[in-house]
Amino acid sequence: MSDNHPLIIETKNLTKLFPISGHAQLTACDNINLNLYRGMTLGIVGESGCGKSTFLRMLLQMETPTSGQILFNGEDIGKFSAKQRRAHHRRIQMVFQDPGEAFHPRMRVGEIVCEPLLNYKLLKRGQIPEKAEKLLELVELPAEYIRKYPHELSGGQRQRIGIARALALEPEVIICDEATSALDVSVQKTVIELLCRLQKDKNIAIGFVCHDIALVQSFSHRIAIMYLGCIIELMESIGMAEEAKHPYTRALLDSVFDLSMDFNKEIQIIKGETPSPMDRPPGCPFANRCTRCEEICLKEKPALREIAPAHRVACHLL
Repeated sequence: MSDNHPLIIETKNLTKLFPISGHAQLTACDNINLNLYRGMTLGIVGESGCGKSTFLRMLLQMETPTSGQILFNGEDIGKFSAKQRRAHHRRIQMVFQDPGEAFHPRMRVGEIVCEPLLNYKLLKRGQIPEKAEKLLELVELPAEYIRKYPHELSGGQRQRIGIARALALEPEVIICDEATSALDVSVQKTVIELLCRLQKDKNIAIGFVCHDIALVQSFSHRIAIMYLGCIIELMESIGMAEEAKHPYTRALLDSVFDLSMDFNKEIQIIKGETPSPMDRPPGCPFANRCTRCEEICLKEKPALREIAPAHRVACHLL
């Protein structure tokens, strides 16, 4: 990207198939080519079941790709030994959708945020209070919270604890899987502002998965639109409302309610159902719901190709 934003993660034709009963297969991710850059946020948007979380789980080595590569600073992580995998896990951390489910209910906050350091034997138990206070300071929580239990905190406070724990190992990449979807809108804003500040201070790459295109557009540098396991549009967030081209992306943008919107304009509803990932159509994955569908769309899957600098779209109509 640039000297200030070097490439850190590159995926090449990343595919994940899950075997189903008989000889059937479920295609969760289909030839995904995405990059994450240091100091920048990649937002991934799509409906539930489109493959967003599976993609993240492959980045975190929680799922093994069926084919394709994941390069981290140019190294193929699929070829790592067990020792290399453990060392690699320090470089990429995750913030979960529901931090309450990710925390042990009988562990105090100080132990929770320092748990990764204890696992890697980078901290002694006697050092927990001092280190925990520093980590809480990063996420703007008072030091006395180290003695609290998760159930004593609000949703926003628990999410900050989740971010503090993710930062404990000083990772190069943080992955957020629907990290704000369980929070009130006002709390979402403060968590997003915190992530942006930490990214600027530490030059971290962030991958942020969400179904809310307006939220992702508000702070991401680049946005990938995902549908039925495929990336159908990839572009910079600036100017997205005007420059997005894929019919699905346009439908998502047109469905966003905003105070400045034209309330006389009819809201376009995406009709029909998403095809089953176990029985994918041969052509464009969005063909059965697209109002502009043509014969070629039903027969041939469109390639993701560049139509402008830093803007790629998979659509036969362009």
